[in-house]
Amino acid sequence: MLNRYPLWKYLLILVVLLVGLVYSLPNLFPEDPAVQISSDRGELSFSQSQQQSLEQALAEADIDVKTVEQEPNSLLIRLNDAEDQIPARDLIAQQLGDDYVVALNLAESTPEWLSSLAASPMTLGLDLRGGVHFLLEVDMEAAVNQRLEVNASAMRETLREERIRYRNTEIDGRTISLDFMNAEDRDAAETLIRREFPDFQYQDVERERGASLAMTLTDASVDEIQDYAINQNLTTLRNRVNELGVAEPLVQRQGPDRIVVELPGVQDTAAAKRIVGATANLEFRLEARTDTPSNETEALSFRNEPGRTADLMRDVIITGDSVSSASRGFDENGRPQVNINLDGTGGTLMNRATRTNIGRNMAVVFIEHKTRDRTVMEDGEQVTVRDPYTERGIISLATIQSALGNSFRITGLESPTEAGELALLLRSGSLAAPIYFAQERTIGPSLGADNIERGMLSVQIGLLLVVLFMLIRYKVFGVIANIALALNLTLLVAAMSMLGATLTLPGIAGIVLTLGMAVDANVLIFERIREELRTGLSVQQAIHAGYERAFSSIVDANITTLLVALILFSIGTGPVKGFAVTLSLGILTSMFTALLVTRAMVNLIYGGKPVKKLWI
Repeated sequence: MLNRYPLWKYLLILVVLLVGLVYSLPNLFPEDPAVQISSDRGELSFSQSQQQSLEQALAEADIDVKTVEQEPNSLLIRLNDAEDQIPARDLIAQQLGDDYVVALNLAESTPEWLSSLAASPMTLGLDLRGGVHFLLEVDMEAAVNQRLEVNASAMRETLREERIRYRNTEIDGRTISLDFMNAEDRDAAETLIRREFPDFQYQDVERERGASLAMTLTDASVDEIQDYAINQNLTTLRNRVNELGVAEPLVQRQGPDRIVVELPGVQDTAAAKRIVGATANLEFRLEARTDTPSNETEALSFRNEPGRTADLMRDVIITGDSVSSASRGFDENGRPQVNINLDGTGGTLMNRATRTNIGRNMAVVFIEHKTRDRTVMEDGEQVTVRDPYTERGIISLATIQSALGNSFRITGLESPTEAGELALLLRSGSLAAPIYFAQERTIGPSLGADNIERGMLSVQIGLLLVVLFMLIRYKVFGVIANIALALNLTLLVAAMSMLGATLTLPGIAGIVLTLGMAVDANVLIFERIREELRTGLSVQQAIHAGYERAFSSIVDANITTLLVALILFSIGTGPVKGFAVTLSLGILTSMFTALLVTRAMVNLIYGGKPVKKLWI
């Protein structure tokens, strides 16, 4: 029989629509403006009396508090009005002092029954939700110095293996200098080193006593090191941001030595800086023997015990770059630790070093690059100068009981939070060069609210115009098309929520375009039905022919548009991707509603009934 669906198809359409309705509902519950209190070290110690004192201070300042929630490492104060966020933050910061970090936040308000179904609202982009914007500067000179340090260590190891004696190693600018007892040792060393280190220009230096070899990096090698540094830093920063769980972050290069990082929805700038900007790495070194020459040792203090020091070998066994995975854990006494797995090369080097040094102490050195800002006068104006410096501290010093392999653990950490952050940094990889915050900016949610309001207004105006046109042009069939259009918008929102897609301002533009394209298929079908009626076909035959014969045109038009959207998504970045996501999902949902949902409604209204005239 014409224009009748089997029962299973009606049920399938109904299930899809119900699922879409349920998973679009969380978007009706907007996030609460909130203030988050945390410690600058990641752990929070907050008493009940302090909490009550804060609530009283906020009440006296006429700031309406919705709820106060104690979380594992923070205190979340939900507010009823977004305008109260900044005054509340300033008041709380004044009350607590410098021991706490007070940041703006947006807290989800999805009901528990929806959360239990894994339903959550759409993720909003930086332009809608707010967040943080960082401009990071890569220290290119430090990148070259780090490479020279690694090369110098490798050269010393090579000379020791070949039993070629040397006196001293110095690094000055781009040059490594090695001192020898005589010219014969220098020439033998040069022949050996040239073969393994072709990126240097070699020069013999004669001295009154002995001889020296000066090795200077070529310009091409320096350019290669600096390009590698910024690309490696890009990769590492992307890994760190992914570990933070930020949806649709932006991490991209800007100019020769700068990187832009944008984190939508992140209001806690201190926490974001602590993870994104951390330049920490690890070095594993042996403790020096009593008879080791002083030029091959370095005295370092313990990170958690400033008064305690140990003499370590300058040569590094491995660094954090050799870590393939790391996770936080606890030892048998409940103290925090980091479980380490090394890659193949790192495991081999660790096994080789520990196998021949059983009974000797091995240290884990934590290295962090920082800066100090100072103000100087230049040409009568105050100028801020950044002085970089490096802090090295021993995390643990333990005796090697047996040969270590690819897996071991690091102990001696102060807190589970410190262990978790160290594991995160090791998992995501170390930075090839230190980075400094050249600029940081917090984009408040008020700007996002304004963008959302204008975007929603554009969607409403577009939807209203389309609805009016369809009603005037197609009457009863226009009502069917408008119902399908509303269901299409619901399914689109549900799909973006379920897939975790991020809605941006260009994405809203994609939704507006989708609304116009969604009824395009209905227009093709309804006009085709009109043509079939003019040729003298019966109502049932005209409806059937209209849907069947317009099908190929609809599919062809939407497939080509979908291909363009996929290309935009694959090669585009930022706003272009946001537009492509909503456009591609909108095409899929509009085809479903135009070809199946409207057909099901038409079948239920007209299918199998003696209809003499269509209101179309």
